[in-house]
Amino acid sequence: MKQIELSAGTIDYQDTGGDGPTLVLLHGFMMDASLWDQTIAELAADHRCVAPTLPLGAHRHPVPAGADLSLPGTARLVTEFLERLDLREVTLVGNDTGGALVQLLMRDSTARVARVVLASCDAFDNFPPGLTGRTLALTGKLSPRLFGLFMQQMRLRPIRRLPLAFGWLTKRGDGMTARWMQPVLKQPAVRRDTVRILRAATADTDLLLTAAERLPAFTRPTLVVWAGDDRVMPPEHGRRLAALLPHGRLVEVEDSYTLIPLDQPARLAQVIREFVQAPEATAT
Repeated sequence: MKQIELSAGTIDYQDTGGDGPTLVLLHGFMMDASLWDQTIAELAADHRCVAPTLPLGAHRHPVPAGADLSLPGTARLVTEFLERLDLREVTLVGNDTGGALVQLLMRDSTARVARVVLASCDAFDNFPPGLTGRTLALTGKLSPRLFGLFMQQMRLRPIRRLPLAFGWLTKRGDGMTARWMQPVLKQPAVRRDTVRILRAATADTDLLLTAAERLPAFTRPTLVVWAGDDRVMPPEHGRRLAALLPHGRLVEVEDSYTLIPLDQPARLAQVIREFVQAPEATAT
């Protein structure tokens, strides 16, 4: 794990290095870069895989008091990250709320982006997404202390597996989700950050509807990968996203909930590799 100092403080990130095509992989709320561990293991032999842990609730380094923790602010942080590492011609990959960040970057900051992968993600009016997102939004109204007390329940596997927690997000990744809870359970400053993040995210619930209006102007190759059994991100949204994008195409992954990198990492890696290597994916 490497670290870099950005305007939002210390950011941890994975970077496999190498000379292959560069993938930058973004996670969602209450997750960290380990979401991508198994997918990276499949891709690292012939790709450079870079996965930052963004300040989205499972980060281990509290952010400065004045940092912009809104979703557009976090998207700008991704742009800063790309610039500081001088990453060019990247394939930007986003799952869950990471896909929302990618959509904002497709709208506002594409100079370093060659192609995009959107994997079962927040889109259109599904923000906050599903029962899980609505529950998180409600907890963001609590004080940091009460939020911490509420989150203590996530120590228990039966609670984590409820639909209002991670139960409808992953079929197989409970061990990972338990680890993602540790910073917010153990660090008061991270709890304060997370409450700020949730309040900022719910201040503009039309954000992705507005972003969708600009997607037809994104002319670079885009792969939309959707979980066949998704119960949080409507499958019709995958079809709508692919139809909106001039060079978009859709692939469905079976036997997976929203977090495809946990439920079907090998299949996800396969479709990403095929997409990046396809001749049409080099067009800009």
